[in-house]
Amino acid sequence: MNDVMWKKEDSVGTQLTPNWAIYADALNRFTHSATAFMEHVHLLTEAREAYEEAMKASIALRNTLDSGDQTLRSLRSQLARVVNDHLDEPAFDRKKPELLKSNGAKAFP
Repeated sequence: MNDVMWKKEDSVGTQLTPNWAIYADALNRFTHSATAFMEHVHLLTEAREAYEEAMKASIALRNTLDSGDQTLRSLRSQLARVVNDHLDEPAFDRKKPELLKSNGAKAFP
């Protein structure tokens, strides 16, 4: 060991220098913190897996919604074409609305 870390006091033995106390304290804090972290590190893995699952579901949902939007736009344009074609027909080509035939009963009391 480094001679600077130990100092002699009148043949009583060796005592720790302040550097050794700082090292020992830091080592204890590191060990305590690392142990506490390791007890909960599985939460980080679970969070990452949940995030990836949510992203996959989001992509699938977005694709479904985009496909549905595309179908709706297509149907809307088909409907617009049919309505426009129907309105562009000459009046004599269209069927005249038929009147409801009455069987003699009053419609309203």
